[in-house]
Amino acid sequence: MEKETKVVMQTSYGPITLKLYNETPAHRDNFLKLVKEGTYNGLLFHRVIKDFMIQGGDVTSKDAPINKQLGSGDLGYTVPAEFVYPKYFHKKGALCAARTENPQKASSASQFYLVTGKTYSDGEIKQMEKQMESQLVQSIFNQLQTENKPKIMELYRSGNKEEMMILRDTLIGKAQLEAEKRKDECKMSEEVKEAYKTIGGTPFLDNNYTVYGEVVEGLEILDKIQNAATNKQDRPLENIVIEAVTIL
Repeated sequence: MEKETKVVMQTSYGPITLKLYNETPAHRDNFLKLVKEGTYNGLLFHRVIKDFMIQGGDVTSKDAPINKQLGSGDLGYTVPAEFVYPKYFHKKGALCAARTENPQKASSASQFYLVTGKTYSDGEIKQMEKQMESQLVQSIFNQLQTENKPKIMELYRSGNKEEMMILRDTLIGKAQLEAEKRKDECKMSEEVKEAYKTIGGTPFLDNNYTVYGEVVEGLEILDKIQNAATNKQDRPLENIVIEAVTIL
């Protein structure tokens, strides 16, 4: 079995040791490339939301004045999504790739977040599974709409509302049938459920953002950072600096 690479992220609040997953090679290699180039040294944790996550990697955040709006700094390319669910999921301490909205769910080149999250009850987990089923139906329906766009546009231009409604109902039916076949995708494994009930995390982000590593030492540093006072844009009122990242 290939040995997992570890890095130490030295922050102004203390060190965080991370391991990078070999099953997400594109994200692992990109992260290590940026570490070797010193890209992260001096950047800030620019977005902190208690019981959710702490985010860093905005390349414009180095030495940023406290009133500067941050969050859009990147490196001009994306990394293809690498979902390895349910093996890797958004438990507390997960290292994940931030991203902008895009159909392929491709990741930001430099921005990442570390999950702090919260714990969930059995009832809350069941409710989330129902929401995941609804989201799956919607996702399939959106894809079917895209595939049938020429036909939809033709009916729209001709003003044929009756045919439009028939086509819409047909696509809804197809989406529901397909979702029924794939409903297991919306069920959390017992291991995942147990983690969200005991360790905590952000389960609603699973299969939407790539998880490519986890904290192995320094969870208490995450807690210190997530408790920092922030402004209305979720930026800490004091600069929390990623002083250096080194490969072990």
